[in-house]
Amino acid sequence: MTARGNVTNRCGWSTSNPLMVAYHDREWGVPLHNDRKLFELLVLEAMQAGLSWNVVLQKRDNFRGAFHAFDPERVARYTERDIHRLLGNPGIIRNRLKIAATISNAQLFLDTREAHRTFDKYIWQFVGGKPLVNRFRRLAQIPARTKESDAMSHDLRQRGFKFVGSTICYALMQSAGMVNDHLVDCFRHREVSS
Repeated sequence: MTARGNVTNRCGWSTSNPLMVAYHDREWGVPLHNDRKLFELLVLEAMQAGLSWNVVLQKRDNFRGAFHAFDPERVARYTERDIHRLLGNPGIIRNRLKIAATISNAQLFLDTREAHRTFDKYIWQFVGGKPLVNRFRRLAQIPARTKESDAMSHDLRQRGFKFVGSTICYALMQSAGMVNDHLVDCFRHREVSS
């Protein structure tokens, strides 16, 4: 991407392929307040555990098809039959523990949403309702976890959620724009801060 002949600066992690570039340029770090999309991120970040985001992103459309467009009401009703269906789907990450956790997390997502009126209201409380804007200059400065992600992880675990360690929670916070971790020289830093 160029602007008046100048190369546009991006966060270094995002340039491995066009899908990652598009995700970085359009989604990552943009404040997200849609419950269904937040459920999607909760599922995908859990699926990423032990893998790269690139692997998950390559399979995201397959996940959307396999998990009924991340409809938490439908996923919460999945049975053992659905687990077998998903384990047979080569287009997704076929990990029994992660699939079972997705189903139980969907049930807990609905409970949490009911208790707080929206899941959005619940999850954004961990950053005081507005994005935390960081000013990192190098990728090495970006933490894997913070006190906010520790608090989110602790609370989610207390509610019974699985695959919600602090590192996964921080990745969710980054994806959902709860924190702006675009590097200061990345063209998106200012855009998502506006």
